[in-house]
Amino acid sequence: MKGSTSPRLETSVCISDNLSTLPRQHNVRSHIRPVLLILALVFATFPRNLPAASLIRDADIEHALGELASPILRAAGLSTSRVGVYVVNDNNMNAFVLDPTAIYIHSGMILRLTSAAELQSVIAHEAAHIANGHLVRRATNMQATKNVMMLGMALSAVAGVASGRGDVASGVAIGMTSSAQRVFFGHTRAEESAADQSGVRFMAVAGVDPQGAVKVMELFAGQEALPASRQDVYAQSHPLSRDRLRQLKVLATKYSKGPRPDPQADYWFDRAKGKLSAFIRNPKWTFQRLNDSPAPDVRAMREAVAHHRQNQTKKALAAMDRARAARPGDPYYEELRGQILLESRNWGAAANAYAAAMKGDPRNPLIQAGYGHALLALGGADRTRQAIPYLERAVASDWRNSMALRDLGTAYAKSGNPGMGALVTADAHAMNGRTKEARILAKRAADLLPNGSAGWQRAQDVLNAVEDAE
Repeated sequence: MKGSTSPRLETSVCISDNLSTLPRQHNVRSHIRPVLLILALVFATFPRNLPAASLIRDADIEHALGELASPILRAAGLSTSRVGVYVVNDNNMNAFVLDPTAIYIHSGMILRLTSAAELQSVIAHEAAHIANGHLVRRATNMQATKNVMMLGMALSAVAGVASGRGDVASGVAIGMTSSAQRVFFGHTRAEESAADQSGVRFMAVAGVDPQGAVKVMELFAGQEALPASRQDVYAQSHPLSRDRLRQLKVLATKYSKGPRPDPQADYWFDRAKGKLSAFIRNPKWTFQRLNDSPAPDVRAMREAVAHHRQNQTKKALAAMDRARAARPGDPYYEELRGQILLESRNWGAAANAYAAAMKGDPRNPLIQAGYGHALLALGGADRTRQAIPYLERAVASDWRNSMALRDLGTAYAKSGNPGMGALVTADAHAMNGRTKEARILAKRAADLLPNGSAGWQRAQDVLNAVEDAE
């Protein structure tokens, strides 16, 4: 976030002494085998020199999206604790699902939409693809199309931000050709029609105005008349038609019960979009549009981010104090304050802010991972040992965060366990497509860990996956 670098929307970190240590090898092992199975599939079709994708990981934004998604997911009969909503760092308007546990929405889509109901309609439509079983056909296409790049699988192992430069997110070393995108992401018109019907019904049950779905569809009106190279990705993967738009209007009218504004939904929409735009767009743009946010805490938060990106730490902290005063005890504002302090190299004050964030949401894996990161930044043998259980928890419950894996590898190595350090660092490299580094470190781990142990077996899994890639 400093200088001319891109903004960072990453896990903030915090500090606490109150969580007990978990069994380390069990904790890490619980998440890694599904990941390695995914990696084996990814590497089998991995081409070189294709565009990378990335996720924007931010606890506050993901929490806000979760608040918007919860009533929709409940209406769809899906678990609110198992299905997450994640932001893809891409200016194109698109949204997709690739497995039953995640809905991915491009940052460009969120920034283009103007209301909570519109964003909830996108979530409802993608939730319908999950609820209606459309991913079964997707799995068949995955097996049949060797040149389809597993973007969604790569996203499940996406990198967090490793450097102190404040990048939005590290690129995942997986891409795909446009033709492969259409094959793999594409839904049939029958699936789209079914998802439209189910999505509008989910919105109605959840008390969300279905007209939001019509407004989103109208954004793509006329896309079919454009050459494929000029169409939005969403138009290519979600077949559009005048008949479909007419059907959607009929459905929305049928299920609409008049205006149903939801102040809470509007708040969470503004908070997610406001923080995302403050980190992505030019600070000058943010300052000029602060009054677009009706809530004083969101205005102050956006102002703080803009000041921080201009290296105006005192002004940023003053704005954060106003946000915290307007919403006392909010863990995500404490987290953001900690991030500002940490990136300004104010280690002690940052640790205190992260401690407050941890108290407010101690089970959030991004905050747990950030906690471990803060401990490593503070330094010292005691802090390093203390970081390990938090990082293990984060990795066990959020296998999309390879930053936590890298931090855990560092913590293991510094605490006198070089075998496990090499192993989890190999995992992190493998998740980002760095097969050469992964192979070297996995072999080192296999040499250092007891033959036949859980860690040794995992090292063999990494080696096997990498061999398939090479």
